[in-house]
Amino acid sequence: LSYSDIAEQQGKSLEEKTVWLQNICTQLTSAWEDGHIKCVVRRKFLLMDSVDCVMSLGREDLRKRWRIEFLGEPGIDAGGVSREWFELVTEQMFDPAFGLFLSSVNNQMAMNINPSSAISCPDDHLLYFRFLGRVIGRALFDRQLIKGHMVRSLYKHLLGWPITFDDIKSQDEEYYQSLKKLSKMGDISVMCLDFTATEESMGAHTEIELVEGGAMKAVTNDNVDEYLEANLRYRMMDRTKPQLTELLLGFFDIIPEPAMTILDANELELILCGLPTIDLQDWKENTNYSGYYEGKGRSQQVVRWFWEVVGEEFDQEMKARLLQFVTGTSGVPPRGFSVLQGIDGNIKKFTIHGVDRKVYQLPRAHTCFNRIDLPDYYSKEELSDNLKKAVTMSGVGFGME
Repeated sequence: LSYSDIAEQQGKSLEEKTVWLQNICTQLTSAWEDGHIKCVVRRKFLLMDSVDCVMSLGREDLRKRWRIEFLGEPGIDAGGVSREWFELVTEQMFDPAFGLFLSSVNNQMAMNINPSSAISCPDDHLLYFRFLGRVIGRALFDRQLIKGHMVRSLYKHLLGWPITFDDIKSQDEEYYQSLKKLSKMGDISVMCLDFTATEESMGAHTEIELVEGGAMKAVTNDNVDEYLEANLRYRMMDRTKPQLTELLLGFFDIIPEPAMTILDANELELILCGLPTIDLQDWKENTNYSGYYEGKGRSQQVVRWFWEVVGEEFDQEMKARLLQFVTGTSGVPPRGFSVLQGIDGNIKKFTIHGVDRKVYQLPRAHTCFNRIDLPDYYSKEELSDNLKKAVTMSGVGFGME
């Protein structure tokens, strides 16, 4: 892949990018006559058999054609069996009860790596992360879907994008605000902080040095920025470095890393998890209104324009991107928008908050509250243009708080 090939694709639509990526994967797939992989698994021991099969493959086998069979069940894998296998395996892997992942603090549907996975899942947890990386890579390779949404930072790691404080905010609002307060303190030395963090696991507390000699290094106003960056690095990378490393290694065992640079985090989630089935009427009926729109709600003119734009101008992809923009993930709860959760795990319905157009030109999102700040635009056309700009730019970190 040349730089010009990649640069040419980056400005294209998601559909065009997907087709290009599929063509790359097709070119890398070994011909059937060059050999193929047959993976026979038992439903009762699905995960164990799948791990044994996938992890026994050498690098030259990972891009050969795979054929999945369930032991004792008739049927040729023409796509349906593989589709079921990818969904069942990833559903088990992302299940918090299994111990590899935990729900994000801000969004119960977005899964994050469990820092204590070695304790929660003692059966060689790193092997499972390498396996999952290969499964996710192969799903992308074979145009299959996985059953589980991840936090935005994990998609960014897969894409090689830098991690920022906004990623902490999207995962744990309370922790982000505590760091933000430190940056604004007049004299931070009164907090008696040092360059350490405390981890709790199974009731035991462990002190982690954020930098070499961190326990002996006091936090002052002169080095507070270094302290905040050390917290960011630890929280988003070092804390789960072994697990994250194996996940990435497994993924890139199959997917060529340069090819991923055409996507943003939102696009990768949509390709891996698929476009959600969104019931627009359910969405409308389970939306709250505040600010300028609190009194009239759906009967307010700007709100009517909003739903008309979403219903008439937004296709399935754009609706999913709007959902990502406001809630942080394209996932819809199985029971619909009535049970959309917020940062505290309680119901936080989708909220349209009216603001003065003089304050914000573009809509802004507060993912921890599932809220969009929507300016009181003069016209439907103005609303449509600015909403589309905000939603499409959210993949590169614009407009979210």
